[in-house]
Amino acid sequence: MTTLRVALAQINTTVGDLAGNSAKIVDYIGRARALGADLVALPELAITGYPPEDLLLKPNFIAENLRRLQEVAAAARDITAVVGFVDRDGDIYNAAAVIHDGKVVGIHHKNYLPNYGVFDEDRYFRAGTLCPVFLIAGVPVGVNVCEDIWYPTGPVAKQVAAGAELIVTINASPYHHGRQGPREHMVGTRAHDNGAFVCYVNQVGGQDELVFDGASVIFNPKGEPIARARQFQEELLVADLPVDDVFRHRLRDPRRRKEQLALQAAGAPSIVSASPRPTPRQRPPLPGQLAAPLEPLAEIYQALVLGTRDYVTKNSFKKVVIGLSGGIDSSMVTTIATDALGAENVTAVSMPSMFSSESSMSDAALLAHNLGIQLLAVPIKSAYDTYLDILAPSFKGLPFDVTEENIQARIRGNILMALSNKFGWLVLSTGDKSEMAVGFATLYGDMAGGFAVIKDVFKTTLYRLARHRNAAAGRPLIPEAVLSKPPSPELRPNQLATDTLPPYEVLDPILQAYVEEDKSLDDIVALGFEEALVRRVIALVDRAEYKRRQAPPGVRITPKAFGRDRRLPVTNLYRP
Repeated sequence: MTTLRVALAQINTTVGDLAGNSAKIVDYIGRARALGADLVALPELAITGYPPEDLLLKPNFIAENLRRLQEVAAAARDITAVVGFVDRDGDIYNAAAVIHDGKVVGIHHKNYLPNYGVFDEDRYFRAGTLCPVFLIAGVPVGVNVCEDIWYPTGPVAKQVAAGAELIVTINASPYHHGRQGPREHMVGTRAHDNGAFVCYVNQVGGQDELVFDGASVIFNPKGEPIARARQFQEELLVADLPVDDVFRHRLRDPRRRKEQLALQAAGAPSIVSASPRPTPRQRPPLPGQLAAPLEPLAEIYQALVLGTRDYVTKNSFKKVVIGLSGGIDSSMVTTIATDALGAENVTAVSMPSMFSSESSMSDAALLAHNLGIQLLAVPIKSAYDTYLDILAPSFKGLPFDVTEENIQARIRGNILMALSNKFGWLVLSTGDKSEMAVGFATLYGDMAGGFAVIKDVFKTTLYRLARHRNAAAGRPLIPEAVLSKPPSPELRPNQLATDTLPPYEVLDPILQAYVEEDKSLDDIVALGFEEALVRRVIALVDRAEYKRRQAPPGVRITPKAFGRDRRLPVTNLYRP
């Protein structure tokens, strides 16, 4: 019986760290070899990191990536490796190298280049047109890259028509909540429809706004998952594949024969001999690896933690600073940061004004105590009074309004940036998606910072995440008062968020429909919302585009985040 031992190296790469990425690739190839793997696959563009964006416009970057590939190849002895890199052949290609015994023995160029959502690959790459099949350890294997597998009649079907019994697809598939189910359904469908084993390796880690969840998976020819890596962690997933089962399965299910004849008539892919059939050998036993997917709130929370950790550490910061008001937003950012970086690397700053309530200050102190982090107290009343004195001649005879409110937020932003400059701490801003959407945030105030952790999290989701985190801790880590009191910026006496905005339970569904689903005014009204309210919310969203353009990046956890996903002009007179 022919058994192929396959390893999927779910690694966390860093864009532009060609030396570090290559060293990690070599390390995981060695781990796979030590476990007796015949084949190890690593993620899409593993050499360069994904997405490299305009680094791809630098010829020296392309050249170094090719040199690093040769270094990786030299280290790949007694095993076949599939490694993502940038190929150069008159143009550049998003490519998978098939390596064996120190040499690149074949290359697949990505056929389908995504150019939607967060993807912009047509800007950089030329699409491949061929999809060879590689004989690896005597087994015909189709190798392809990410988007290639999403097309039912694409490279997978052509490779199977040429005899492929195993499909290896290397990926950099970004996370958003609810992503894993549809992705696995698609991969399982390809396995079932083509009667082949399918190995899907995905990268893990944070890259600017994007976070990659891993969750690499292997399906058998029946479309059943037989091995799955954990989410949001580096892991080497190894499984023994009884490839003789493919032939038996296809004999019992002949439906694809006519389709394969048509594909072969159109031109069958070439067959490339990559590695010979190995001699029988003793191999270490493997533990079963079929990790269960995380529950939805746990999944989102882990994405936020990983995205924060990687943004901070990959940009060479060690510590962060956060303005902690005692509200839900800053409490959650502080908790996520502590889980991501450790209590010793998080400093919170309480900056009360004359409008700050005693309960908010005590809630902030209690959270800091529960997390074990440093809390600095920097009252802003004297600075605020000085601002008012300076501006008094210009503001003479004018009433207190949002101007004076925003001065407080900007003083706080200034203090946080001063601490950042003095100690080298990265400022984490605390605005959520609900408030960023409607512009309920202050430029150069609470929007100041280097990274916006919850920028893509609606307020109502934030409360659910807080209760999830408390449940995981087995205690009220985030004080119950934070979760039960009505949200307030506390920039004027007795202020509530609902003085300006509709309740978040009403606001968030409207925002989801307009921002994420691109529904029209009439569509949203048809969902049961008052027309006047919907018009008002849409107007707020549209007017705030200039603010969002100046906001720091943040972790993407929804199908359409502000930034890479949703790109609207600031100067724009269209109104729905």
